[in-house]
Amino acid sequence: MTASPASGGATFEMPCLFLCLLPAESNNAIIHTTEFRRGSTGSKTVDELEKLRREAHEYLQARRWNEARTAFSDLLQYDHEDEDALIGLALALDRLEEYEQMYETTQLAVEVDPGSALALAYKARALQKLERIPEATITNDQALLLDTNLALAWFNRSGQQLLQDHFPEALRYAERAIELDPGDARIWSNKALALVHLNRLYEALEAANQGVAVEPDYLLALQVKGEILRRYARLEEVVETMQHALEIAPDDISSLNLMAHALGALGQYDRLQEITQKLVRLDPDSQYGWDSHMRALRGVGRFEEASEAIDRMLEFDPTNARYWVIKADNLYRLQRYREAVSAAEHALQIDDEYPPARRIHEKAMRMMYQQKKRKK
Repeated sequence: MTASPASGGATFEMPCLFLCLLPAESNNAIIHTTEFRRGSTGSKTVDELEKLRREAHEYLQARRWNEARTAFSDLLQYDHEDEDALIGLALALDRLEEYEQMYETTQLAVEVDPGSALALAYKARALQKLERIPEATITNDQALLLDTNLALAWFNRSGQQLLQDHFPEALRYAERAIELDPGDARIWSNKALALVHLNRLYEALEAANQGVAVEPDYLLALQVKGEILRRYARLEEVVETMQHALEIAPDDISSLNLMAHALGALGQYDRLQEITQKLVRLDPDSQYGWDSHMRALRGVGRFEEASEAIDRMLEFDPTNARYWVIKADNLYRLQRYREAVSAAEHALQIDDEYPPARRIHEKAMRMMYQQKKRKK
């Protein structure tokens, strides 16, 4: 990303926002009858347990993941080999991003029924998120051998291809998954990501919009849409989309980065400083975050506070002539002309032909001498 000349920003790329894919889950967990065994939580009748099972699936449909996890865990207290409860628990844990426990749950589900394609596909999903990619690939292939029409398995395969930068294949597998389950926002998000990497932005935006339509509060779909809108320079729409994303996940770094870019490009520095203040607090090692924070502070005339951000930027890259020019300009605005001259000289030592460094050096030198004359 290139910061605007008026703010004196340095030029570098925005951080990569989307490095991997999130395969979708099927919400059609297998319902089956089972014999219940009394557990440590006391006895329940068969009718009570069936009511609990219905409630658990209703929680899944309503995307109330914590409550679904609790309900399915309660069912497993009565029968730890309840395949339906194991699959439901895996689905909830997937959405809660608790992948170690998801792996343990799916491992038990596969032991209960080695021929369950759905259990194998969820196990592959957990392995993928734990970055055990070779095992994930083998397990997912086993699922597809058992059921070639399982959307989750095709989605897993799409994600694996994206992780390997095989974008045409990722797109093909995502489209196959959509044929089988068009009502899953994650599938549309995977398709959009593959299309972005293939530079087919119009189609990517259509896919991202489909994902948001299916699940308006799905964070990845919103982020993919925001990134595509950013590339189209539709900045007001980026702000609107990221506002929604930050309502869902206020501390999400990718959403904060996209919002910072859009607000900075629009020159909305009052709002930008609120975003960048949070960004550098959450990610103090982000060069992009400190650069954005510096621009926001300078944009609202808070030059003293901007000095700290500039010093942090120089810690990241002390040989960057632009950063030294920004420091010189900031000191000049604070009427600290001698220090401004010194900062400009640092920039000239790095690049003695850099015009902005020469200009600020001359201005600061002139004001420094005028200041000396007034003191006499």
